[in-house]
Formats: sequence, structure tokens, C-alpha cells
Amino acid sequence: MKRVTWFVAGATAGAAGANYAAKKVKRTAQNLTPVNVARGAAGRAKTGTKQIVDAVRDGRAAMRAKEDELKARRDARLEPVDSRLEPGEQLLVDGHPVESGRVIVLKQRR
Repeated sequence: MKRVTWFVAGATAGAAGANYAAKKVKRTAQNLTPVNVARGAAGRAKTGTKQIVDAVRDGRAAMRAKEDELKARRDARLEPVDSRLEPGEQLLVDGHPVESGRVIVLKQRR
């Protein structure tokens, strides 16, 4: 009886494994058809292009901000916040404490 039980269990496991493997092979073969491969490559190319465009746009915005800051510093329109704080005072932005060196105040030109 033991041998029959193990034989049936082994045969069942083998059949289930073969069925799973066959389904997996069919699914993989279907995903590797030329149409699906081309569709996937086109999707990845679009995503990559969008990421590059976003990175360039962010870089240009950061460059403009830094350029504005440097021009303000050159034209003496930049005033350090430290000069207005008394000893022991704390700078808050939107209710949260920040380091005074992280805040830039620009004076208006007249």
C-alpha cells in the first residue's frame, strides 16, 4: 500500500509539474513573438525619452534659479537672513524651523 501511495503522489506531482511547465513555455513563447517584443521596446523607448526630457527640464530650471541667485549676489540684492535674527531666535518657514543659510531674501531694485 505504501508503494502505491508514493507512486500515485509522484505521478500526480509529475503531471502537475509538466502541466505548469507547458503553460509557462507557451506564455513565454507568446511574449517573445516579434510583435510583442517590438511593442515592449517601443514602450521602453518612450518611457526613457520622457525621463530624459524631464531631467533636462529640471536641470534647466535649477540652472536658471542658481543663475538668478548668483546675479542677485553680484548686484548686492541678496541679504543674509542671519543679519536680522537676534541671538537665540529661530527662523520658521511654514511653521517648521529651518537653517538661516537655506533661506534667500532678494531685495527689489528701484
